[in-house]
Amino acid sequence: MNYKITFEDESTYIHAKVTGSNSHDVVLRYMSDVLEECDKRNCYHVLIEEQLEGPRLDGMEIFSLVSEGSMKALGKFEAVAFVDKNMGDMAEFAETIAVNRGMPLSTFNNVDNAKNWLARQKPGASGKDIFLDRAPPDEQN
Repeated sequence: MNYKITFEDESTYIHAKVTGSNSHDVVLRYMSDVLEECDKRNCYHVLIEEQLEGPRLDGMEIFSLVSEGSMKALGKFEAVAFVDKNMGDMAEFAETIAVNRGMPLSTFNNVDNAKNWLARQKPGASGKDIFLDRAPPDEQN
């Protein structure tokens, strides 16, 4: 398992940066590290910036990792912004799997968009509030 993870304490969230080799084992391990760090800091808003190198994981591996990770963290996270520029069209697939398993996760192709989304998330928000990417219908227009 060749990877490095660093954690930066932002004002309302933890920014986790992961580098290393792209593999099932690395992703599983760093996801566990993120949850452990969130528990230590009692902060469940997190930006995960994944910069792993190597071939992209296939659909079944992504399904397995996201399903397993979501179950291990069920009820813990309030907002997870996930950035992986190499994930391509698999990002939406991973997000759908996570959301369907109760994980408040949104995927992004850049850190700035992820930070902006996290800034709009409220601590202790309910599941229905966590995915508001725009104003409620009565505040639009």
